[in-house]
Amino acid sequence: MDSAAIIHRAAFDARLPWLAGLHTPEDDRAYFRRHVFAECQVWGAVDGETIGIIAFREGWIDQLYVLPEHQGRGAGDALLQRAKAAFPSLKLWTFKENVAAVRFYEKRGFVAVKETDGRDNEEREPDVLYRWERTV
Repeated sequence: MDSAAIIHRAAFDARLPWLAGLHTPEDDRAYFRRHVFAECQVWGAVDGETIGIIAFREGWIDQLYVLPEHQGRGAGDALLQRAKAAFPSLKLWTFKENVAAVRFYEKRGFVAVKETDGRDNEEREPDVLYRWERTV
């Protein structure tokens, strides 16, 4: 659980540095213990060590993070395929400013279905709701 929280923080802070420090490492570990691992299937990508994680539940991807130095090498795609194999449709939120995530999801068939100004999320960042559906 702790390594999942560490991967989350490293990837999050690398892509959204203006939001770094919003939570302490203790906050992250508690959140992963109490919510992510309690409510989701959690899978890891391993390359000698855990380099990425995905947490998903029916219809939703809650977390998908790969350590910055391992991004662009297929780990995120492999993790995403695990969730896609489990459910016929998935939704997820990502921040508009996370251009790499936007490109990643759109390249893999996710379609934007809603945008917000961020007033309803903790970070107060504009975000996008994406949806993917398996085609027959």
